Amino acid sequence: MAHQDGDLIILGKRVGLGESKTIDFSIAKLYTATKVEIPIIVSRALTPGPTVLMTAGIHGDEINGVEIVRQLIAKKINRPQRGTVICIPILNIFGFLNADRSFPDGRDLNRVFPGTKTGSLASRVAYHFTKEILPLADFCLDFHTGGASRFNAAQIRITPNEPQLLALAKVFNAPFTVFSSNIDKSYRSTCQNMGIPSLLFEGGKSLDGNKHIVKYGVEGVMRFLDHLEMLAKKFTVPKATTNSVLIEKSRWIRAQKSGLLHVKIDCNKHVKKGEFLATITDPFGTMRHKVLSPNEGYIINVNQAPIVHQGDAIFHISTLQSSIDQEEKEH
Repeated sequence: MAHQDGDLIILGKRVGLGESKTIDFSIAKLYTATKVEIPIIVSRALTPGPTVLMTAGIHGDEINGVEIVRQLIAKKINRPQRGTVICIPILNIFGFLNADRSFPDGRDLNRVFPGTKTGSLASRVAYHFTKEILPLADFCLDFHTGGASRFNAAQIRITPNEPQLLALAKVFNAPFTVFSSNIDKSYRSTCQNMGIPSLLFEGGKSLDGNKHIVKYGVEGVMRFLDHLEMLAKKFTVPKATTNSVLIEKSRWIRAQKSGLLHVKIDCNKHVKKGEFLATITDPFGTMRHKVLSPNEGYIINVNQAPIVHQGDAIFHISTLQSSIDQEEKEH
């Protein structure tokens, strides 16, 4: 673990022990020559310790993650009793301005890491972030939501067969911990290649705010910081009501018909094989198709779109789940 004992130098600016600063990460301008600056909020304790980097808004339409990091700053949870917390509430400020997942060039920032110096706009942002900010981190927490109309249960995603990440996910203790392999050129795969432990939080859906999802995220961060002895003593560590359920394998349930989707169950629900999940109807009152669960498991994603096409993903269900404590013992 790389403890920062003296000044932290980030984007050419110095931040000493005990200091808090907002530093602007500026990459490009709008067509109007207006600067687009990504605020980076750095808070350092007087006592040296680890550096935790918290990011949200890699996809510009994922608002819940932005709100989680905003609350951490507003409530001063990001002011550690030791070490350093770096918060970037909106990494894709271009997408956020347009309420769009991607960059103006159509690129997905989370598919161009570690980026290139002379590539697309998204690639350049990824490059400078990877070169100048990411190496300062000992741990990364990245906040996302489900894409389009798909609502994710609050969950931490980690790569399988990584005991350290499993232990950290247990500390965060979201309702679900999901084994999910890294995607090539994603932020998470870059963290892995650099040897930086990272947790990816998913919860809710894009262009939507959900106070329950945000609460899971904020409280998980508090437990994470407390585990690292970084949480200020004025805060009470929130206890989770239940232990995280580990989803080792899962599958998508897809629409067998096109039509209007009527969901009959809540996200997070444990269902039995054959349980009634939804109906798909045509607009003319002649077709009504029942969607039944193909297996017993937890529903960790629900498509909340009012209409679907045949083949669209409508539910994400676990096919193998266990206690996270049991999995830890086996490792």
